[in-house]
Amino acid sequence: MSSEASVVSIRRARTSDVRRIREIVTPYVDDRILIAKENVAYYEGLPEFRIAEIDGVIAGVGALHVMWEDLAEVRTLAVDPIFRGHGVGHKLLKQLIADGQEIGVRRIFCLTFETAFFEQHGFVEIEGTPVTPDVYVELLHSHDDGVAEFLDLARVKPNTLGNSRMLLTL
Repeated sequence: MSSEASVVSIRRARTSDVRRIREIVTPYVDDRILIAKENVAYYEGLPEFRIAEIDGVIAGVGALHVMWEDLAEVRTLAVDPIFRGHGVGHKLLKQLIADGQEIGVRRIFCLTFETAFFEQHGFVEIEGTPVTPDVYVELLHSHDDGVAEFLDLARVKPNTLGNSRMLLTL
């Protein structure tokens, strides 16, 4: 498929997309780039997901998870390897950033190995957890493993993949 002829369209995810989301994400999980999730987590998080399509075929996925009043996280950004180089990841990330702006977050966080990709969109590498101590305490009440990863809690250390922490200020 030629990248010049490829038109990437973005839409909200539907329940019927979960099987394809898992198909796209599985190789990244197997390579320890993304953390494995149960099916129920995909269904519960479905409203956060955007789908990228090329000619009606799901080519990539990505989610924006709100963590706090001013902070959201890009999660599960993945492109089917046969569609790499077609701008799918870039278009998905631009949409997730626009979604964040629309709902009023001022910062978007990600954990990634793809630092150069995220830098192209204005993300910068950071150290630590970019929240105040009182928000940190509030976030400790979350049962979400992604929030635990964000907080760098010991209970998720066996799952920590060694990726970089990056932040975009809108």
